[in-house]
Amino acid sequence: MKKINIYMNSMKGSLVAALLLVSCTDILEETPRATFEPSFFQTQEGIQGGLTSMYAHLRYIYGQAYFYNTTLTGTDEVTYAQSADQNFLVMDLSGQGDIDPNSSRADVLWNAAYSNINTASGIIEFASEVGTSDALIAEARFFRAFDYFQLVQTFGGVPLDLGAGELEFNITPSRTSTRNTVPEVYTKGVFPDLVRAINDLPDAPRLTGTATKTLARLYLAKAYLTYGWWLENPNNIPTYPDTPRVDPDGHNPQWYYQQAYDIALEAIANPGPFRLQETFYDVNVAQNDRNMELLLYADHTETSEFYNAGSLTWGNGEAPDNFAGWMMTWNYTVLRSSRSNTTWTNDVESVRREAVQALGRPWTRMAPTIGAITNTFADKTNDSRYDGTFTTVYRANIGRTTPIPGPVYNANFLPVQDGDAILTFLNEQPAQAINFPSPFNLGANLGAGTLPGRSDFVMGPNNISRIVYPGLWKLGPYRTDSGTGLGEPNAGSTRPFNIAKFSELYLIAAEAAVKGATGPQSARDLVNVLRARAGVWRWDNNGNQPKIVDNSALMVAATPAIIDINYILAERSREYYGEGYRWYDLVRTQKWNELAGTYQIAGRNYGDRTAQTITRNIQPYHYLRPIPQSQIDAMEGDRAGYQNPGY
Repeated sequence: MKKINIYMNSMKGSLVAALLLVSCTDILEETPRATFEPSFFQTQEGIQGGLTSMYAHLRYIYGQAYFYNTTLTGTDEVTYAQSADQNFLVMDLSGQGDIDPNSSRADVLWNAAYSNINTASGIIEFASEVGTSDALIAEARFFRAFDYFQLVQTFGGVPLDLGAGELEFNITPSRTSTRNTVPEVYTKGVFPDLVRAINDLPDAPRLTGTATKTLARLYLAKAYLTYGWWLENPNNIPTYPDTPRVDPDGHNPQWYYQQAYDIALEAIANPGPFRLQETFYDVNVAQNDRNMELLLYADHTETSEFYNAGSLTWGNGEAPDNFAGWMMTWNYTVLRSSRSNTTWTNDVESVRREAVQALGRPWTRMAPTIGAITNTFADKTNDSRYDGTFTTVYRANIGRTTPIPGPVYNANFLPVQDGDAILTFLNEQPAQAINFPSPFNLGANLGAGTLPGRSDFVMGPNNISRIVYPGLWKLGPYRTDSGTGLGEPNAGSTRPFNIAKFSELYLIAAEAAVKGATGPQSARDLVNVLRARAGVWRWDNNGNQPKIVDNSALMVAATPAIIDINYILAERSREYYGEGYRWYDLVRTQKWNELAGTYQIAGRNYGDRTAQTITRNIQPYHYLRPIPQSQIDAMEGDRAGYQNPGY
């Protein structure tokens, strides 16, 4: 299996820059290397280098926008946007092209994971010879299980033998490969390493951002939950390689649901230093990055291009940059205001590209569906999560260097100042009809509308299109070095890309409870912990002002008495919208076609405001992504039999 072994013996740049775990101190640092050999892992330097590379490899998957696209486009959360190319169009499964082994960008995961798996195996195999602690080896065990868990969810059964034997470190290129079954990957390649990692990892991270017992418990609980669903297979979704849905250890799905519940509750009861943030806003606001709700992230920094592993001034749309946040950012810079209060001159660029969390670099490749705005986030009054997820108000930044002199006039020829709203996506469709002037450039240059007495242009939630839509605030950039100017909005984000959160333990346990697990807390109890938190406001994000309101009692009261899987999935979307969870959630629960088979959005052009209903062609074989064609081409033997059916 030459392709895999090429990746395993090359770190693909993982060590070109060391991983920054905090801004100034306590960093993992290592000399760049091209290959790892057994002798390298028989030194303390080698062990540290291998561990460093494991955290660094996260940057090649998380924040990599093309892989990010595969986790969201085609779900009920996201569709393709106006500027989407084939990387995004095919993932939507709505007649814009077919997912195939060449077009599927799940290759990003395949290519990055195997090098890391082999590095982990090298550490596990050789590290004890130089007196490496069990705790450090447990970090390698965690990452080997982590990568195999991501692979088996994405591709089905994958190889455990990379050329030297199952889970053995390999240095000899091979052009042959055999895929293990899904049960083999879980019971040999995921569960044992995570169980051992829980035993040996510390409660608190040895450095900011390193693996802990809580992190390992989260992934073991999630893996047990996912495997329980796989064994149950309620909608007869095919797997590959074809194998009976029988657990080799003799356990039934209910046993795995109970294990998921018990382990998640154990993690909640023994959190170490981790905890929920007091508000949902605090989880995602950039000034609070690396907070104690975050268990794992792919890190970046604005203090050094070397440690950031990317330019601080310009991003080329390549890993290891964190450029996922660009994808759902529409081209808000087309917004125009007027210098005249009597004739619309359309000559003031009132919202310029800026390196702030609400704005950033526009790419217009992905867009939220109307249903995500109107249904998933139906409660925008009590629940703070809509406000803490999206940019819905675009404000003038005419005062930033170089300032644009006034006066400046906007909707209804009313004056606006720096910081005032230029365009607002309304929370609800207003009772009074929005006036949409014609031609479209009279509506702020993009077809927006007006309401009497308002100086901001407006769009209703039913008017969201593939070219004009609320931005994804939670992934927006943040810089402290912009001074009075617009900063460096064209660079990749220097924020960490969050991967695992303490909050998910509550939803894993709740889902397991819905599937029949029993214990001291019901699914409703667990969901309500997060819903109560979502009702607490300390800041009105889109209003740009303090908001001290506690709607937690109202949020809890609104929770249904009986929780079902669809409600769990809705809560997961409210918590993690746009973070790359959704495709895996819909595939795990086999709800993809039911919840995402149709969606609504308006067209591709400015002035398109009428929602269209789009039907997707989601087939059972789509529940697995295709093995990358580059992998197939590098192999000898039964290439056709190696590929997932349907591709």
